[in-house]
Amino acid sequence: MNRVHIFRRLLLALSMVATMLVVPSCDNGLIFEGEGDCGVYYRIRFKYDYNIKFADAFTNEVNSLALYVFDENDILVEEIATTDKEALSMGTFEIPLELAPGNYTLLAWGGLQNEESFDMLADTKIGESKLQELQVKMHRQHDAEGNATVGEDLLPLYHGTMTLEVTDYPGTYTETMSLMKNTNVVRILLHEMSGHDVDADKFIFEIRYDNGFYDWNNTLLDDEMITYTAWHQSTGTADVDENFTKAITSVNVALAELTIGRMRAGDSPILYIKSRETGEVLVRLPLADYALLVKGNYRESMSDQEYLDRQDEYTLSFFLNEGEWVSTVIYINSWRVVLNDTELN
Repeated sequence: MNRVHIFRRLLLALSMVATMLVVPSCDNGLIFEGEGDCGVYYRIRFKYDYNIKFADAFTNEVNSLALYVFDENDILVEEIATTDKEALSMGTFEIPLELAPGNYTLLAWGGLQNEESFDMLADTKIGESKLQELQVKMHRQHDAEGNATVGEDLLPLYHGTMTLEVTDYPGTYTETMSLMKNTNVVRILLHEMSGHDVDADKFIFEIRYDNGFYDWNNTLLDDEMITYTAWHQSTGTADVDENFTKAITSVNVALAELTIGRMRAGDSPILYIKSRETGEVLVRLPLADYALLVKGNYRESMSDQEYLDRQDEYTLSFFLNEGEWVSTVIYINSWRVVLNDTELN
């Protein structure tokens, strides 16, 4: 083979290599790995760590999710929803977005898709629905006098918002939205210290509050007064080893469980315990105010509202002795609260 032919083949090979290295692209000649083109992609991940343990519980708790994307004029441009519990629990769940450059507001509601406990009031329409229309209302029933009641275990409701600035610079970007939980479980324990029986069905447990209507930004809107009633009541017995001796005494306990919506600091729901036989109010106390008495034991630097939003379970223990209230002390979330007076009502 002569030198000219060799030289021509070498030039051809170099030309082919150069062609492979120079890829038609956007402005900078790069292809982004994983996308195969030069688009702008966003991936939205979610976490639920706005809780008292500061730990992400998204995969364990959130069973349905809807994401709404609004443009700078607050008009809905995209809506993605899923009820796939397996996908949500995998730890890799994310929602891909491909948006034109601009400024967006993202709104997420978790727990709405089954429509068992809460409803989205607006029928969403791409290009028409406004951000301010995406309000959520709690299911409730009304008696003959028109009084609103909730006697079911509410499915958890989650909320999150964030702003998103989309650029025209090609690439894949990942953002994370933090969610807040709006529902709270309240457990009430009545301890009979004398060993006598205590029957949960002899008591009525209620919490009254006007907190069943949520704006798009999760603020509570004006609502009617709701009476939350216990969705579970039971009676049990616990054996107590006194002073670590062999003497065993029994403590009879009545348990009631209620689920309520979000609480506002400075505007407390009222807990009532009544006698079912006479209707007499045995206990009346502001639930949030009493719960905040133990806030310092958890996070002293928290604001009152942050504590109420992070805490989603409250356990209150009351003590009876032969049917009479031992009312100088109650326990909230296992913390001892000493009352200044001896009356709970």
